[in-house]
Amino acid sequence: MAVTASNRIRPLTAILFASVAVGALPASAIAQDSAPQASEASDPALTADGAIIVTARRRSESLTSVPIAISAFSGAELAAKGAGDITSLADEVPNVTLEPSRGTNSTLSAFIRGVGQQDPVSGFEQGVGIYLDDVYLNRPQAAVLDIYDVERVEVLRGPQGTLYGRNTIGGAIKYVTKKIDDKAHLSLRGTYGSYDQADGVLTVSSPLTSDGVLRASGTVARLTRGGFGRNLTTGLSNYNKDIWAGRGTIEVHATDFFARLTGDYTHDMSNPRGGHREIRGQLTGAPVLSNVFDTQAGLNSPRQDVKAWGWSLFMEAKPTDTLTFRSITAFRKDDSASPIDFDATASQDVDVPAYYRNKQWSQELQVLFDSGRFHALAGAYYLYATALTQFDVRLFTTVPGLAAFTGANIRTDTSAAFVNMTYDITDQISLEAGGRYTWDKRYAQILRQNYLGGGSPVFGGAGVAFGAPSTNFLGSAKYNKFTPRVSLNFKPNVDNTLYASFSQGFKGGGFDPRGVGVNAPAGVSQGDFLSFRPEKVNSYEVGVKTRLFDRKLSINLAGFRMDYTDVQIPGSVACTVAGLPSFCGVVSNAGKARMQGVEAEGRLKLGGFSLNGSLGYIDAKYLQYVTLIAGKPTDVAAYRKVQNTPAWTGNASASYSIPVGSGSVDVTGGVSWKSKTYQFEVPNPFLDQPAYALFDASIYYRAPGGRWTLGVYGKNLADKRYKTSGYTYVAGNATTGELTYTPAGNLIPTLGKEGVLTTYWGNPRQIFATATLSF
Repeated sequence: MAVTASNRIRPLTAILFASVAVGALPASAIAQDSAPQASEASDPALTADGAIIVTARRRSESLTSVPIAISAFSGAELAAKGAGDITSLADEVPNVTLEPSRGTNSTLSAFIRGVGQQDPVSGFEQGVGIYLDDVYLNRPQAAVLDIYDVERVEVLRGPQGTLYGRNTIGGAIKYVTKKIDDKAHLSLRGTYGSYDQADGVLTVSSPLTSDGVLRASGTVARLTRGGFGRNLTTGLSNYNKDIWAGRGTIEVHATDFFARLTGDYTHDMSNPRGGHREIRGQLTGAPVLSNVFDTQAGLNSPRQDVKAWGWSLFMEAKPTDTLTFRSITAFRKDDSASPIDFDATASQDVDVPAYYRNKQWSQELQVLFDSGRFHALAGAYYLYATALTQFDVRLFTTVPGLAAFTGANIRTDTSAAFVNMTYDITDQISLEAGGRYTWDKRYAQILRQNYLGGGSPVFGGAGVAFGAPSTNFLGSAKYNKFTPRVSLNFKPNVDNTLYASFSQGFKGGGFDPRGVGVNAPAGVSQGDFLSFRPEKVNSYEVGVKTRLFDRKLSINLAGFRMDYTDVQIPGSVACTVAGLPSFCGVVSNAGKARMQGVEAEGRLKLGGFSLNGSLGYIDAKYLQYVTLIAGKPTDVAAYRKVQNTPAWTGNASASYSIPVGSGSVDVTGGVSWKSKTYQFEVPNPFLDQPAYALFDASIYYRAPGGRWTLGVYGKNLADKRYKTSGYTYVAGNATTGELTYTPAGNLIPTLGKEGVLTTYWGNPRQIFATATLSF
């Protein structure tokens, strides 16, 4: 019998339902309550029995009780793993891809269950919501959050449209910082490692009044590392890290009232990341370098610089035992300057200096009601955000002094009302239902203008505007959407949760900032030509969470299917505008996709020995992918892939804890792996990453009471080279995407003369030691 995707998924589905049957056994048959480890009970992110506390449903619950596919990591667990930033979670969580976006350290590309976005230009929305202390980060710039002063991080898989709103169509990541306790503390963390990594974090916290009602804390972080390679043109180190960061918080802990005012600041002064050419330069003969972390990129203006800051005010009042009111007010701003050298040569072939300037205001109000068998949450949300993107595309080797300037100022004005209710039909069965209605409006001002003579004035060029703008658009569009959720949950005992759910999510529509308005067909307005519709996902999920054998074994399983419609595919291609070479935005609601798969996470703890692992499988494919070929709409779904979504993801690690005096030493080794990953919808053998595995190990000592710790970590011990992203502007078959070669065996450049086929790579082997000291 032929093996199809549905055949492959059946064994894992059978395992899922077999586990559901086991989970339904009475607790007395398979488990008894056990006392937690002392170190677990002392972690504020854990329950008394060692289960992590999460707020995925906007209220505090045990991870094992939440009827959502969710992975969560406490701050102590992340510290013991040596996690540096949130991208490290992609090695732990099934069906998740998190990477820095190509030429930067701090812009995030995030995908969950095949849904995401890797284009950072204003006008395109994220598919995975990033939340910092319940504040939604509207843009991907400065969203690669370094891990310090953190209580926990939660990764919610699947659309979260009801409780979290637009642009959580793939899922959400919640970064939750620590609350301040009622004692004075001083803590230090220092790290030193390979490539001259040197990090330091200082945190001070204290009550400000004798009764502990008013408390304050402050953290300063300095994070540095030398480059993994060098820029052979500019002499700068490549893939280095140079960051200052800080956070300050004031809290009020009064009877039935809590308030937190927090502010944070990050300044990333790292050098631009130069890419690695995969082919020899077609114009200058620039060679393919042996070290993938070396580059020949010549663009270094504007100087790479990322500044991000914001503040938020969280207030919670409990006037009665059944009623809770919350308010979350926030402001955020970030400014990025980035020189992106697409061709990665010293020549000014396809050089893109860019600015990203974003800011946002948001306000959320919530009312929670808990009485007997009925639990409800109602709320309202408002977001006002602006995103300005400006960039040149300099094609000086094609036409001396030619630069195509783009300025896109996108304003978002969105509001929503939502409600989520749970009714406990019996002590074991509950029904959850909710919905969110969103009013989403997008305003766009887009200018595309050619300059001759040295680049646009925005980037200090001496160029003069040449000809009429190819795009000069000012307009708006409205997108209103209702996103429901319903879940039936069965909890036979405190250690087992079974659920079946339906949820819906959507990602906002907008206007293509790279679109060329003069290319609009006759009778089609610029606004209609540049716009694209929202995309929508209907998600069906079943799952089981169980703790067995005196809670020594924990297993979480989920099976899902997602029907994905009006899929937005942003991109750009080489084209001719007013007789001059240029690039044209190509954004379409390509059609339909289907994602289905299973996920498993487990932990076995036998005395001092622990075994942890996860496995994800996703069958992701386009059912319809319509694009214009020779002016005719053509369905090319058979030749397209879902990007940044390997079919298999997994990890396994083993740890042994050895008592040493009154402290303990944990020795851990593990491996994570991903199957083949396609960087774009069109397969490309130079960019796509074959299956690979990464091996890590650590030894971690924890003194009594956690007064001090010392850990030594090895990441990617086999020093595996693996691609994470790239750029391509070479010719290929319009239908199949197969690359086109000249009779001499060379690829054909479509933008510029060198041939753009550039890759970016994941971190090499790193060895580092981290020590902490707390008073």
